[in-house]
Amino acid sequence: MRLTTLCAAAALLAPLAPVAALAQTATPPTAQTGQGSLSPETIAAQAAPVADLVAQVDIPYRQFELDNGLTVLVHEDRKAPVVAISVWYNVGSKDEPQGRTGFAHLFEHLMFGGSENAPGSFFTPMRNMGATDMNGTTWFDRTNYFQTVPTPALEQALYLESDRMGYMLGAVSQEVLDLQRGVVQNEKRQGDNQPYGLVQYAQLEGLFPEGHPYRHSTIGSMADLDAASMETVRDWFRSKYGPNNAVLVLAGDINEAEARALTERYFGAIPRGPENVPAQADVPTLAAPVTEVMHDRVANARIYRSWAIPGMLDEDSVPLQVGARILGGLASSRLDNELVRGDQTAVRVSAGASAFHRLGMFNVTADVKAGEDPEAVGQRLDAIMADLIENGPTEEEVARVATQTASSRIQGLEQVGGFGGKAVALAEGELYADDPEFYKKTLARFASVTPAEVQAAMQEWLTRPVWKMTVLPGEREAYEEAAEAPSGASASGPAEEIVRVEREATPEIGEIGNVDFPDTQRATLANGVEVVYAHRDTVPVTRVIMQFDAGLAADDADKLGVQSLMLDLMEEGAAGLNATQLAEAQEALGASINTGASMDRSQVSLGVVSANLQPAVQLMAGILTDPTFAPAELERLRAQRLSEIAQERTNPGALAQRALPELIYGADHPYGRPTSGNGDEDSVRSITREDILAARDAWIRPEKAKVFVVSDRPLDEIVGVLNAGLQGWAAPQAPAGQKDFSTAIPASQPRIVLIDRPQSPQSFILGGTVLEASGTDDLLALNAGNNVLGNDFLSRINSDLRETKGWSYGVNASVGGFEHRVPYIVRAPVQADQTGPAIAALNEQFDRFLSGGQGVTAEELQRTVNGNSRRLAGSYETAGAVLGGLVSNDLYDRPDDYVETVAARTLALTAPELDAAAQASIDPDRFVWVVVGDASVVQPQLEALGLPVEVRSTED
Repeated sequence: MRLTTLCAAAALLAPLAPVAALAQTATPPTAQTGQGSLSPETIAAQAAPVADLVAQVDIPYRQFELDNGLTVLVHEDRKAPVVAISVWYNVGSKDEPQGRTGFAHLFEHLMFGGSENAPGSFFTPMRNMGATDMNGTTWFDRTNYFQTVPTPALEQALYLESDRMGYMLGAVSQEVLDLQRGVVQNEKRQGDNQPYGLVQYAQLEGLFPEGHPYRHSTIGSMADLDAASMETVRDWFRSKYGPNNAVLVLAGDINEAEARALTERYFGAIPRGPENVPAQADVPTLAAPVTEVMHDRVANARIYRSWAIPGMLDEDSVPLQVGARILGGLASSRLDNELVRGDQTAVRVSAGASAFHRLGMFNVTADVKAGEDPEAVGQRLDAIMADLIENGPTEEEVARVATQTASSRIQGLEQVGGFGGKAVALAEGELYADDPEFYKKTLARFASVTPAEVQAAMQEWLTRPVWKMTVLPGEREAYEEAAEAPSGASASGPAEEIVRVEREATPEIGEIGNVDFPDTQRATLANGVEVVYAHRDTVPVTRVIMQFDAGLAADDADKLGVQSLMLDLMEEGAAGLNATQLAEAQEALGASINTGASMDRSQVSLGVVSANLQPAVQLMAGILTDPTFAPAELERLRAQRLSEIAQERTNPGALAQRALPELIYGADHPYGRPTSGNGDEDSVRSITREDILAARDAWIRPEKAKVFVVSDRPLDEIVGVLNAGLQGWAAPQAPAGQKDFSTAIPASQPRIVLIDRPQSPQSFILGGTVLEASGTDDLLALNAGNNVLGNDFLSRINSDLRETKGWSYGVNASVGGFEHRVPYIVRAPVQADQTGPAIAALNEQFDRFLSGGQGVTAEELQRTVNGNSRRLAGSYETAGAVLGGLVSNDLYDRPDDYVETVAARTLALTAPELDAAAQASIDPDRFVWVVVGDASVVQPQLEALGLPVEVRSTED
């Protein structure tokens, strides 16, 4: 299932990390002493009772309603000078009648295109005011829009939000409508182009009968969108988007009195709309089991099991969610233990119960290990499910789900807005249950649910006929591809002109103060490891990162993947516990311990409610200092790693990121390797346990370590807990590892490498070069200049390819975040028939900006410096963001007060400085382009560009 949202565009437009994300892989190895055996029972006994955790979850709020029916919820949180604005409309794709599918999602796009009294992109004023967490999403049951803004910008933000609620249609021209239809079609292509990307359509059609509100995908029918006249589109908006069909949440630096005055002023005059009653929908039961088979260009067969189940308001919803997590949602789940760690016939499993308003879906998947029989694995999966349904879960399993759920909710409530903060919790409850505290009742239900209730719910709903799908590797069957958006699609002639309502002038933005980054404190552990600490007490949570100067760049060229494989293995057994026991111990504590590697650093991280800090650190220390590295676990993870590499070779984005680093850095450079960290097949097959031990001893050692902590607990307590957990950990006798960046980077040879991926409706373009700059240089002006050129929704290249031409769902160019020589990366998924023209258009935009005399304009300068300085307040709202700031300061050798210097330095920038920084660094004539697409369609387009074209297969 896919959530279709502008969020995908935002993710696409985020700076490309040509480094492996700090993946939630596993943990690190021991050096010279160990923790000794840890007892799962002892660790669990030290955990705070889940009832105590649940009691801490509270979001005080005030509620009122305007005369026009707009419901307003207000939560006061003065920790930062920001306010989250979240508007939820009680309309989603389930409310679309036949012939109108995709309208809710289309309007999500249209409402970012400007309104009658604020024409132009909604992103322009939001960027100027420094909004963070800004986006919109559409799903079966709702459409929402949200942003977090500095308090002095709140009035302007509310004016803009109210204008698109009440005064928008006059800004929707036929040209705007046609363009956004094209963007939506490229969003669909982008999703469909992914491995397994077509399953969602078959699943909805298999589970729900004709005419059922949940039968069609949220992105809808492209034919329905193409056939829509302007008047049809207007009627949809008028009937669904009135204030009486919306909930507005204001959370943060505001109180009820302030909220009443502002909402009445800006929303009060909007007329009430028709009463919208969300579509009803029963929970259908299939007449008989349905078994389907689909072929796709995938590396592993994947099996699916799905049922329609009751929605979030039903008493069985929470028991079914608990059962799903026990089955395949926890790290210690039954499917993980039996199929992945036990039989080793699957490389990945999952189970979840999605709770929607009227109904839900219980979904189970398993990726079959290469060489195994999908039918046999499916039968084994069915047997594991049948056992859980017949005999029920244990009390310990249910308790672990409750603890993890409570801990996750507590950690998530630090944020006022965004995708999952306090505003979201209040809005969801009001919209779906007429109760803003529904989140609290749901959490209490998780804490009180019994094994018998879970068993009864599963017996009630999962013994009904099942929908089964098996996706097998092979040539993808034909399907209805997104067509080209027609121009002027209205069949009924021109729509009548909208009489615009002139409102008061847009409010000015008040003076926005500088960000107050928490003071950085330091201490040294008994073994000499430095602790870098910041205090945050908004929520009772502690976040820890133990970081090592290693990373993917530490791998030898003939042992690519050893660093990440070593880190993975650390979670598969340590301190006398096996992988399942380690997972169970974390779940009992509501803790999350992960390992991972960026290009320059390796790390072990911990997030936990502070009440469970001591046992969680003890567990983290055991993983860090006493990993088992069992030979059998190495072989299991080796097989999984080979499967992951095979899957990368079926994914367009992963294929491009495997190819580009070596092309621009050279195979011998520490950065010239696949950015996933998975290495290649030959190196993974050659890695021995001795290689793992050697890598651990060379890199995971105290003198290469530094600890970063953000917590509500004082520094001296943190130091005491860390000293107790890491007592006796010292460097091994083996010499420490050294990374060598002296390897010359080859001279750039502009060319195109085309990776042939047949049946691709979209091409994935990844271009880049290596800059002369390093991450430790002052890149403030370069990054600001590149905001205008490539790294912003409003950038020149995204505005051209997405907002003008409609060829892409989102385009981005960014400076990579490496410690040493940084890359400049251009990322552009485009419709296949415009692949060559898209590269030509990108080059044209680069040439105009860098050498054609069309540098930063006064408007672009103001928008960029205002946005980059004003957004700082919202950028460090959470402990996780502060922790990231501490880590970045260390990686890039910045002073502790760096964040607080950014605003003044940014506001002092001039257009000539931005132009000069970009012109001195970025040379499009040096770009190497990797294109992943259907060679039969795109090769002639690429050859017409005049660059050398090399064609490769996905296996090269």
